[in-house]
Amino acid sequence: MQQSTTIIQDNSANPAPLGLLAFGMTTILLNLHNAGFFEMNSMIIAMGLFYGGLAQIVAGILESKKNNTFGMTAFVSYGFFWLTLVALLLLPKWNLMPAPSVNGIVAYLIMWGIFTGLLFIGTLKISKALQFVFASLTLLFFLLALGDITESAAIKTFTGYEGIICGASAIYTGMATLLNEVYGKTIMPVGAVTKK
Repeated sequence: MQQSTTIIQDNSANPAPLGLLAFGMTTILLNLHNAGFFEMNSMIIAMGLFYGGLAQIVAGILESKKNNTFGMTAFVSYGFFWLTLVALLLLPKWNLMPAPSVNGIVAYLIMWGIFTGLLFIGTLKISKALQFVFASLTLLFFLLALGDITESAAIKTFTGYEGIICGASAIYTGMATLLNEVYGKTIMPVGAVTKK
C-alpha cells in the first residue's frame, strides 16, 4: 500500500509589523512622559496593557506558527514586560501589594537590559534595522536603571529622548516590513543581513 504525504502550506500573515508597531508606539508614548511632556496617565497604562502588552503577545504567538523562535521569544517577552510594568504601577495604587523599592525597580530594569542585550546578538543575523532597535532598547533599560538609582532628573529626561528614538526605530522597522511586503520591493530599507 502506497503512503501519501500531505504538505500544509502556511499562508498566514507576517505578524512582525504588528509586534514592532505595538512596541514602538507604546515605547514612544511612555518616553514622552519620561522626557517630561506630560504626566503618567491612563493613556499610557491603556497602551501598555492592550497594545504594547496584548498585541505583542498575539504577534509572538503568531510568530510561533511561522517557526520564528526569535520573533516569538521577543514579542511574547516584551508583551509581558508591558503587562508587568502596568502591574507594578497599578498594584500599589490598588493597595494589593507594596510598591517596589528603588533597588527592586533597578534590578527589574537591569534584568530586562541584560535580556535585551542577549537578544541583540540574534539581530546580527537578521537586519541592521532590528540591530538598532535592540541596541537602543538595551541602552534604554540601562539608562532607566541609572536614572532611578541616581534620581537624576537630567538623566531621566535624556533617557526619555533616547526612548523616543528607540520607539521610532521600531515603528520604522515595522512599517518597512509591512510596506516592503505590500509593494513587493524595497520601499523602506532595513539593511537585511545576508545569511551565510
